[in-house]
Amino acid sequence: MKKLDWYILKKFLITFFFCILLFTVIAVVVDISEKTDDFIKSGLGFTGVFMQYYIGFIPYIVALLFPLFVLIAVVFFTSKMAGRSEIIAILASGTSFRRFLVPYIIGGSALALLLLYSAHFVVPKAQEIRGNFETRYVDGNNSYNALLFTGNDIYERLDTNTYFGVRNYDTARKYGGPFFLHRIKGNTQLVYNVRAESLMWDTTKGKRRWVLQNAFERTIINGKESIKQTTRLEMPSFNFQPFDLSHDEFAKDKLTTPQLSHFIKMEELRGAEDVNTLRVERYRRSATAISVIILTIIGATVASRRVRGGSGAHIAIAFVIGILFILTDRFSTIFSSKGSLPPLIAAWIPNVIFLFVTYYLYRKAPK
Repeated sequence: MKKLDWYILKKFLITFFFCILLFTVIAVVVDISEKTDDFIKSGLGFTGVFMQYYIGFIPYIVALLFPLFVLIAVVFFTSKMAGRSEIIAILASGTSFRRFLVPYIIGGSALALLLLYSAHFVVPKAQEIRGNFETRYVDGNNSYNALLFTGNDIYERLDTNTYFGVRNYDTARKYGGPFFLHRIKGNTQLVYNVRAESLMWDTTKGKRRWVLQNAFERTIINGKESIKQTTRLEMPSFNFQPFDLSHDEFAKDKLTTPQLSHFIKMEELRGAEDVNTLRVERYRRSATAISVIILTIIGATVASRRVRGGSGAHIAIAFVIGILFILTDRFSTIFSSKGSLPPLIAAWIPNVIFLFVTYYLYRKAPK
């Protein structure tokens, strides 16, 4: 790293974090103006609102437009350098354009790693905090976090050969009933059946497991039937938790990547129809981080040429590129969720397309 590299890298990071900070302040002010009445009704005070809502809202809004603001920041400060003929002087000194891009790639890679970690572990937790607050205080009927649904009748597949059902399941109390479960062998042979008056999520004594009350078990082995009745039956073998029964439309946004991977496996076993949407989300968390590097190079190549209109023209081009990137991402997601496009391809299509755009702009950049 030479002095010139540190000069560019410093400008890159300072401009980016300034843009993010400015945008975050504006977003928070607008959000406060829209939810002032809800905050007052909640009775939480400033500290309560911040800890229960904005500590989740800020990471969410930053991550939402992170790649776009990387592009805008790169275009802004690079355009200023081009306007002051700094880039012409750098290239005239014998520095190749490829070498000139090195600090951009380093800065973009550092921000990509930051976004990668945040997308996998930080933002999902923030989404959960934000969603819980909005459900409780902003809109009790909001489907963002379906924790207050009552009167649900659930019938799902537990694994390849096991099916269960519960009536009147209350996601807030984690309680429902009556409950039944049956396990089959092959396609027709019933080998195990259990019915219970109620199903309850038990967390007493440090345990976290499902408990059946007034259960009636029936086991069939080699044509011989055995029946057992008990008032309390613990079921540690159940591989689902209360969250899996909440049917939260936005569950994928609130699960860390390890949790999301487990949730996808469970949904596959249950034969859920929206598994592709979950897979796209999992793959996109990594793909979006890589897009930061791609958009960084695009911004540097676009803004390095001095043009009539200066920074305004460069920023306008950056906005067009950012909008096209977002549209490509949305269309690929729709084709995967509602069509037959593989989720892995859908998540990476925008990066692949704009990788070719990056190569074309690089070939046309001033050398």
